[in-house]
Order: sequence, then structure tokens, then C-alpha cells
Amino acid sequence: MFWILVLSALLTFSNAALAVEPQLTGGHAGFACSSCHGDGVATGRDLSSAVSRARGCTSCHQGYDRIFDQVMTTRHAEKHFCERSFDKVDADFFSNNCTACHVSDCLDCHGPDGHQLTAGGQDNCLTCHKSYFVGHEYLGLAPREDHPRYQRGPESQGDHYLKMRPDIHYENGLECRDCHSMQSFMSGQTAAKSCQDCHQPDMQVVEHRISAHIEKLECYACHSAWAAQEYGSFFLRFGEDNRESAVKDFKAPSLNGDYLQRTYLRRQDAPPLGYNQRGKLSPVRPQFISYYSDLRGDGFPLVENQFMTAEWKAFFPHTIRRGTVMCDSCHNDARRYLLEAVEDRIYRIDLDGLGLSSFWNQEGQTVINGSFVSPQQFSELTKKDAAYTRAYVERWQKLIGHGDASSN
Repeated sequence: MFWILVLSALLTFSNAALAVEPQLTGGHAGFACSSCHGDGVATGRDLSSAVSRARGCTSCHQGYDRIFDQVMTTRHAEKHFCERSFDKVDADFFSNNCTACHVSDCLDCHGPDGHQLTAGGQDNCLTCHKSYFVGHEYLGLAPREDHPRYQRGPESQGDHYLKMRPDIHYENGLECRDCHSMQSFMSGQTAAKSCQDCHQPDMQVVEHRISAHIEKLECYACHSAWAAQEYGSFFLRFGEDNRESAVKDFKAPSLNGDYLQRTYLRRQDAPPLGYNQRGKLSPVRPQFISYYSDLRGDGFPLVENQFMTAEWKAFFPHTIRRGTVMCDSCHNDARRYLLEAVEDRIYRIDLDGLGLSSFWNQEGQTVINGSFVSPQQFSELTKKDAAYTRAYVERWQKLIGHGDASSN
């Protein structure tokens, strides 16, 4: 009889414990379970995931399932990149290398616990928008070189960064969501605001009085102080027999599946310029100049530094400052337009067998969402007529204090 009473008490306690509703915090505090779980049968992460198009969330947040139709979820760009390049040598390259940092669940930004929801903040964004992907430069952080001796300095999201000048909007307290809204993502837009939604060009600034600057340039073509650039992305493939030795030999913390990635050169300076899809002059950078090495060992032919792609992308560096570069930086620098003369080459990657004569020569390279500036267009840029000379002199006068305040 005693043991029957004990068992009965345990069952009663267990049932009571199961009946206790999870503690809800955040915006959903005080809601009933049925608000998200419906009839009580629906449970698990499928309620908020792309698998069910977030049926537990969209019963209230109607239309928000469209977030699963935009680029951060569909990964169309990465898939098409792999189709053009690495699929030729590894049909599983995308699944091994390109699936970690993409939205597949509302809790990716508002979690991780569905009963303790938080508003998606800047830290959530930077979980994925880090390293070579636009995000951390907003805080003034640039990716460091791969070797362990460079792994020092500021740390964020598990990576070390080189300290650079942050974006002026960050210094003034703006976060990602101030320009990037859920509504803009749902409509397929990358941003909810443009520069001129908040700023109008000051016509007292000499650069703003030049009509071609206003009509033909993105604001950030001049006002991006710097941009992270990666020249030569090497994907080294290892097998079961040499994975452990690869980690040791390359002094890497781990492999990403079968792969270890290493970079030829990283820079953090004024980015090259080209045209974006709007036909305006914009910063561009490699994404990616990539190479494949098959180092799996027995049974596989050794492949070293096979040239895969040289694709550039027009982009918006989030490193805005009030000041701009001097005139010559755009009007007299062929390298910024990938028109580097042979005699001016600073890296002889052609002698390393890397498939290009130079990183800063357009031959063999392309802008996937725009185009390069042609030699003829660059020739027009470099003309030094009377108007250019007047503006150049006025800019210098303001810089040395003999004129009104300039954009610096």
C-alpha cells in the first residue's frame, strides 16, 4: 500500500509539472499557449521555421512568411555562384560551405528560445554579417589575415579584427534596423532608406556643385572611407586520411567540412570603383577571385590552385564619413578602375600561375551586378579641363583654411 501511495504521488507531481506553462517573456509575455500553438497539437520549431512558413508566427504577423522568399533565405546568389564555379569539381560544395549563415527560422533573429523572444538587434545581424560580409566594418572592424600570429586585437562573434575608423552613423548611435527594416526585406529590398531620405547635398561643398557627381555617382562612392577587400580566395580540399594533419600543418582551428579556406591578400583601403546595376559609379570588390586545390591524397589526382572564378560585386561599404578622398584618387588612379598598366603591377600573380596578369586588370574578370569602367570612360575622367582645375584649387584652399568649410 505504501508504494502505491508513493507512485500515485509521483504521478500527480509529474502531471502537475507537465501542466505548468512555460514562462513567456518579451513581446509575447502573457499570451496563451494557443496563440502560437493553436489546438495544442502543434509543437516544436516548425512553428517558426521556413518548413511551415512560420505558421505559428504568421497567424498574428500576417505576411511575414515572405521573409523566406528573399535572398537571406533562398541563397540564390550563392547557389548560382557554385553552379558557375565549384560544382564543376565538387557537386556538394554548396552544402559543405555555404549553408551556415542564412535565415531559416524566425528564431534565427528572435531566439533561440521561442518562449523568450527578443527583438532582433544589431548583435543578431552580426552573427552572420561578419568577416568578409558587410556588417562588421560598420563598427570599424576589418577581417585580419588568416595566420594565427594575426589573431589578436578586438574580438567579435568569435573572430579577431583589425581596428579601423567606424561608420559615422554608428558613432551617432544608429543600428542596422534604422535603415534595414523587416518590411524592406519582405519586399525584396536591401534597405528601407536611401542616403537622400535623410540627407540633402550641401551646395556649399565644391564636390556637390559638380553635376556629374550628383547624377552619376552613388553617395558612398566618395563617402566610403575604406572597405575590406579579399584578393585570392583559396579553397583547399582534404580527405579522411589527411584532415587532422591539415589542421595541424595550416595551424587552423578546424576545417569547414572537407575544406580549409586561405586568402592571398587582404586590404583595408579605398575600394576600386565600377558601375552598379543602377548605372552609377560605385565601390566594387572581388567576390570571389577563387581557386580550388584537391589535396585528398590516395586515389585522387593532385590539383593545386585551379583557377575557378574572378567575379567582382558592386556593393555599399558601411564605412561612411563626412570627408572624402582628394580629386586625384578618382580622376588619376587607373588601378582603382582595374586598368593598372603592366609596368605598374605590384603583385606578379601571373608568375604564381594564378590565371590573371594582375588583380587590378580587368582581363579575365567581371562584375556580376554591374560593369567595369572602360578605358574610354576612364579617359574622360582624367581630362583636366578648366572646370576641373577651378574645383581642384578650391578644394585645396578649403583644406588649408583659405576657404569655406568643405566636405571634410
